[in-house]
Amino acid sequence: MTTPTQPDPPDQPVDMESLPPEVLQQVRRMVQAEYAKDLRTQLGQVPRTINWRTLSPEDLEQELLDLNAFVDWLRHEYGLPAQIIPPMWHRHPELLWELSALRQQWLTCYDQQAKGNMGVVWHAEFAAARERLRDWVSTSGTRLDRDRATRITEWPGGEAEDFTPPDTSERPVTNRSKDFVAFVTHAVQARQGEQDAAVREIVEGEPKDQSS
Repeated sequence: MTTPTQPDPPDQPVDMESLPPEVLQQVRRMVQAEYAKDLRTQLGQVPRTINWRTLSPEDLEQELLDLNAFVDWLRHEYGLPAQIIPPMWHRHPELLWELSALRQQWLTCYDQQAKGNMGVVWHAEFAAARERLRDWVSTSGTRLDRDRATRITEWPGGEAEDFTPPDTSERPVTNRSKDFVAFVTHAVQARQGEQDAAVREIVEGEPKDQSS
């Protein structure tokens, strides 16, 4: 006659204090790392203010792509005309800074940890931003089908020796997506050049080894 098998006894909880100190310390580090990883996943990345002047070439490229995706969503979602967001907004720093600030505000207000009234707060900020965008577009001169660089008023005796006023001749807008890609490529290359120049200045400025 076959003896029926007995069910396995339930797992007994491990007495953490009975573990060797080095093992206990390692387990605690693993638990803390998993907790921090899970917390980051739940909270997401905290939106930050973007300073376009100090981004690395890699970050500059990624932030431009992310901002472009947000602006494209925004204009479709709210049916915004070119008087508020024109196709060549990326060619105008004043529009880029304004739209970037608006995106960061949106990320903050719609973060999953945000309070329930933050959607209303964002729409209030959005209304004010639309008025500013109208002003920027009006003074910049960019339109749906044509674009020119924003004019800069030169101050007599107030400009740097190497200052060159932008070319403000109008150009037709024929392929916005292609122009944006070219803009990003040029911007990243220029920032890489600035970074390389800064590194060379630091290296060349270091005192030489007196023993050589």
